[in-house]
Amino acid sequence: MITALKIFFSLLFVWMCYTVVSTSLNSNLFKEWDFLGSIPWMRATLWDFYANVTVIFLWICYKEKGIVFKIIWLILLVALGSIASCAYVLIQLFRLKPNEGIKELLTKQNG
Repeated sequence: MITALKIFFSLLFVWMCYTVVSTSLNSNLFKEWDFLGSIPWMRATLWDFYANVTVIFLWICYKEKGIVFKIIWLILLVALGSIASCAYVLIQLFRLKPNEGIKELLTKQNG
């Protein structure tokens, strides 16, 4: 199961990096912000994004002991979104020992 999760989150990480980079090369978010901000679904998407950032960040606060790591991950989550989320999960997956599973992935604290 852990190997399947590593593969899944690696593919998701690569896909999100590709999507963000290719979109950034074709469209400047800052030039289009006034238009995008006027679309109700864009505002709903942003609220959804920050709600998810909050949930993931609370998990990170549980997992990480050091305040510096918590702050760094918060900045990465806000700036990079699901790229940072996938990276964090991948790091946690690769930290697992061979006999550890999902329970340890979710509950084992770092530090």
